[in-house]
Amino acid sequence: MGYWREATGIKGPSGFGSGNTAEQVTEGVDASRLTVIITGGSSGIGAETARVLALRGAHVIIGARNLEAANTVKQNILSSIPSARIDIIQIELSSLKSVRAFADKFLAMNLPLNILINNAGVMYCPFQLSEDGVEMQFATNHLGHFLLTNLLLEKIKTTAEKTGIEGRIVNLSSVAHIGPYKEGIIFDKLNDKKAYNDMSAYGQSKLANILHSNELARRLKEEGVNVTANSVHPGLIKTNLGRHAACFIVILRALTFVLWKTIPQGASTTCYVALHPSLKGVSGKYFADNNLEKPTKMARDEALAKKLWEFSEELVNSK
Repeated sequence: MGYWREATGIKGPSGFGSGNTAEQVTEGVDASRLTVIITGGSSGIGAETARVLALRGAHVIIGARNLEAANTVKQNILSSIPSARIDIIQIELSSLKSVRAFADKFLAMNLPLNILINNAGVMYCPFQLSEDGVEMQFATNHLGHFLLTNLLLEKIKTTAEKTGIEGRIVNLSSVAHIGPYKEGIIFDKLNDKKAYNDMSAYGQSKLANILHSNELARRLKEEGVNVTANSVHPGLIKTNLGRHAACFIVILRALTFVLWKTIPQGASTTCYVALHPSLKGVSGKYFADNNLEKPTKMARDEALAKKLWEFSEELVNSK
């Protein structure tokens, strides 16, 4: 049903479909009491997500590697929404030191935090280790966001408790989670250049995003706090994310042209899951085209999710 809905734009149970934009799925939502962090908000669907959140009244903190690009996004938003509240803090998700510095700077601002959108990512890049010695796609797409979420989680919990407003954490995954390594997560060969395949490594990182969301949701529910965690597939979108595999992306677009979205459409599922009132209390789920979807069996493996959590904790604690 997922691919059919994506190709046709047919609306699902939510009343929305792949053809809806971020503005459409958040129409009528008042986010003026909300503070939101979005990583990777300096381009593509991240920039559009930041714009729409600001349009709905949220105080948006953009986490970005490129401050110049982020400032351009901020000025573009302010030119169309003069009342927008936008702040920028630099972050390099592949660097645990940078992630910690970002969290410190945000917490020093003494702001509430209602929503965390883990949006930033890299795709299909050549083999490379991060400054912490971790394979780059896993480091950027999963590990940096895992640490960031943990560093900000107490703030999200206390904000929800003090305000009575549900906190939400949204991880951007991808349909690419269907194509990781055979083992799913190659824990023992994560940083092995000989074992590396750029597409499988991307699939592995996107699988990790779902597993992270699911295990986080389980822990939050067990703790009884008013915070949810979900993952989303934004769709196939023409952004600079595919710059490391330009020829492959051209071929893919030619073969699957009916599935590709505009940036406003691509940002819609993130905004829907972050803001829509109908999702109150919904946690540990995976969404695509603004509707609930079923990820792979591996993505629903609770034991694998727990193993990944423990593995990720060990990694960030050792760096």
